[in-house]
Amino acid sequence: MSRPLWLIAAPVVFLLLWSGGFAVAKLGLQHAEPLTILALRYGLALAVLIPVGLALRVAMPPTPRAWADVAIVGFLIQVVYFGLCYIAFKAGVTAGGVAIVVCLQPILVALVAPRLVGEVVGRRGWIGLALGLSGAAAVILSGSGVGGVGAGTAFGVACTVVALLGITAGTLWEKRFGVTHHPVAANLIQYAVGLAFALPAAWATETMVIRWDATMVGVMAYLVIGNSLLAMTLLLAMIRAGQVSRVSALFYLVPPLSALIAWALLGEAMPPLAWGGMALAALGVAMVSRRA
Repeated sequence: MSRPLWLIAAPVVFLLLWSGGFAVAKLGLQHAEPLTILALRYGLALAVLIPVGLALRVAMPPTPRAWADVAIVGFLIQVVYFGLCYIAFKAGVTAGGVAIVVCLQPILVALVAPRLVGEVVGRRGWIGLALGLSGAAAVILSGSGVGGVGAGTAFGVACTVVALLGITAGTLWEKRFGVTHHPVAANLIQYAVGLAFALPAAWATETMVIRWDATMVGVMAYLVIGNSLLAMTLLLAMIRAGQVSRVSALFYLVPPLSALIAWALLGEAMPPLAWGGMALAALGVAMVSRRA
């Protein structure tokens, strides 16, 4: 059975939107503190989704268990992953440092998936995973701007590691327990969970001052529409439509693409080793994603 056109295009669109979020977040952090940005992002996403949901009369999950499963995925991704990534930025870990740690997700998924969701990663898949990790590491070691790990702090590094566990657990939970819900309904629940945690945390720990200008407006538009609405919807749809290890392998391309986008957006250099690493990571993803 042939795959629908949207599913064929989804990986490319998702990678561009997700990877661009690192450089865009770097711009946003010059205008507001991290949890304040997250709270604003989730609040604006809900402001868009609520009237859309009402107009479409979207059906919400039918049972308390279904509500809980969607909320748990939302907590793991929106609160644990995004929240701790942004806190790590504030603690001194660079966007590239966060990206390279998060790209270890496919290894964790490949190790856990056989027992949790019944997916087995074959020899070709493991080779692809290794190539993807090597390519992503090459981008980081090249010293490209967004790729520099940076010293950061022990607290910041710890936050990044827990963020990795959050996105991994969220991916596996969605694959194991998730069922098909309308994307508006799923996003409404997940961003409500994100706002419920981010807003009190920002109020308690930050000044919540935002310096508005044209750049900040563009940053929030990208984070809300590109990351929160489009990229998350595509991620959940791809998880449900394909093997979770294949979807997770896409994250190997995040550090190389982050470096590429930062080069275009922020003028940060991309040395030859980084371009080679990007090609190696793409080869690894192709091996994992290829149908048997």
